[in-house]
Amino acid sequence: MRNSTERRQEIYDKIKESSKQEYILSEMKRLGFWNQEDLDFEAVNLFFKKEGELSTELQKLLKEKKVIEDPEAFLAKKHQERKIASKESQKETKERREKERLEKAEKWQASKAKDIVYLGENYSHQLNDKASDVNRLKAQDLPVLHHAEDLASAMKISIGELRFLSYSRKNSKISHYKRFQVPKKSGGYRLISAPMPKLKKAQHWILETILNKVPVHENAHGCVIGKSIKTNALPHVKKDVVINQDFKNFFPSVTYNRIKGVFVSLGYSNQVATILSLLCSEPKILDVSLLGEDYYAQRGERFLPQGSPCSPAITNILCKKLDYRLSGLAKKYGFEYTRYVDDTTFSSSHDNFKKITPLLKYSRYIVNDENFKLHPEKLRVMKRNAKQEVTGVVVNEKANISKQSLKRFRALLFQIEKDGIEGKFWNKGGSVLAQIDGYSNFIYQIDPDKGAIYKKRVNTILETYNYKESHRSKYVLNTGKGGVPFFGRFIKKVISFFKK
Repeated sequence: MRNSTERRQEIYDKIKESSKQEYILSEMKRLGFWNQEDLDFEAVNLFFKKEGELSTELQKLLKEKKVIEDPEAFLAKKHQERKIASKESQKETKERREKERLEKAEKWQASKAKDIVYLGENYSHQLNDKASDVNRLKAQDLPVLHHAEDLASAMKISIGELRFLSYSRKNSKISHYKRFQVPKKSGGYRLISAPMPKLKKAQHWILETILNKVPVHENAHGCVIGKSIKTNALPHVKKDVVINQDFKNFFPSVTYNRIKGVFVSLGYSNQVATILSLLCSEPKILDVSLLGEDYYAQRGERFLPQGSPCSPAITNILCKKLDYRLSGLAKKYGFEYTRYVDDTTFSSSHDNFKKITPLLKYSRYIVNDENFKLHPEKLRVMKRNAKQEVTGVVVNEKANISKQSLKRFRALLFQIEKDGIEGKFWNKGGSVLAQIDGYSNFIYQIDPDKGAIYKKRVNTILETYNYKESHRSKYVLNTGKGGVPFFGRFIKKVISFFKK
C-alpha cells in the first residue's frame, strides 16, 4: 500500500491540474455520493472552472489596486518592469552589435585581401580615388593601374606586402632603410638611406616600369639611360668659362606632396599615386631605445631618400620645367647648359664674360621659383687658364681625367701591388677595394684606352683578395668630384655608366 506522503502528493498534483472544487466533486462522484443522473457534472465543473478564473482575476486586480494605492510599491513595480525591459534591450543590442562586429570583421578581412584603405595618418584621405587617366597613361606607354590590387598584381606581390612596404608608421620597430653616413670630399658627411631588399625590389620595378619611360629634358644627364657624366661634360669642352652650381639639400627638398604630384601628373589615380609616393620616400628618423626595445620614430614630412634608385629619376621628371627655363636662359645669353642630378653647369666663350652676372642672377631666381635652392658655397667660375672640371671630368681640351688624381691613383695601385691593402685608402673611409674598382671604371668610362690598362691592374688586385662582384653593392664609389656619390647599385643604369 502506498504511503501517505505519496498519496498526498498525488492529490496536490490533481488539484493543480484543475482546482480544489473540481477535485472534490470528482472524488464525491467516484465514491458514489452523487449519481450521474441526479447531477449535471459538466455544468458543475464549468461553474467551478469559471469561478476559479474569476477568483484569479479578482486576486490580480486586488494586487494592482493595492499597488496603485501604495505609490512606493507602484514606483518599485514600474522600476522593476523598466529594469527587466532594459536588460532585454541590452541583450538584444549586444547580440546585434556582436553580429555587426563579426560581419564588419569578415568584410574588413575580405577588403584587406583586395584593397588598401589606410596607410597612416595624413596619407589616407584620397585612397578612395581609384580612377586613373587611361588615355594619358597609354599615350606615355605606362602601365594602366587603377588601384592597389592592380599595382600589387603588376609587381607580383600580395596586397599585404604592398601595404607593409608603403605603410607610414610614426613609431615602429621596423625600418625599410639601412641608414649610414659617408664622408664628403668637401667635408662633412652625407646620409645614405639604402632600401632593404624587398623595398629595393619594389623601387626597381617602379623605376624600370614607370619612371624610365617618362621623357626628361635633353640637357638632363644624371641617371638617364644612355647618358653619363661624360655626356654631361662634353658640351663644355674647350670653353673659355665654365660655371658650376650645386643645389642645397636636393633630395630632402623634394617632399612627399611633390613626389605624389609627379605620379598624379602621369595620369595615376590618387590611390596608386599615394602608394607609389610612399614607396619612393622616407621620413626623417630618430632612433629611440625604450625598455630595452629599439624604435624608429618618424619626425617631419617624408622626402626622397639618397640611396633609392627612384630618387634621381623622380627629380629628373620634376626638374623638366626647371631644365627648360635654365636652357632658355643659357641660350639667351649664349651659354651651354647641362644638369647632372643636383649639379648645373653653364659654359661659353670669352665674348660672353659680361653676361655671367645676369646669368647667375636669373638662374638663381629660376631655381628658387621652382622650389629649389642653390648652395651658396658651391659656386665655381673656372676660366680657361685654370683647370675646368664638370662632375669630376676635366674639360679644358677634351673630356679627360685630372692628372693629379690619375697620378695619385697610379701611386696607390703601385703601393697595393707592392705592400698589400693594409692601411691604404683612396678617398675618406670605405673599402679601398670598392673604391679602386669604382675609380678604374670611372677612368674607363672617360678614356676607354687608358681605363682598360687600369682595369686590368685593379681586377688582378681584386682577384688576389677574393673581392667578388657581389661585394661591390655594399660601398660608395666616388667619381672624384666631391658631391656626386654612387651607392652600390644605386640603379643598374648608373653602375653600367662606369663599365662602358
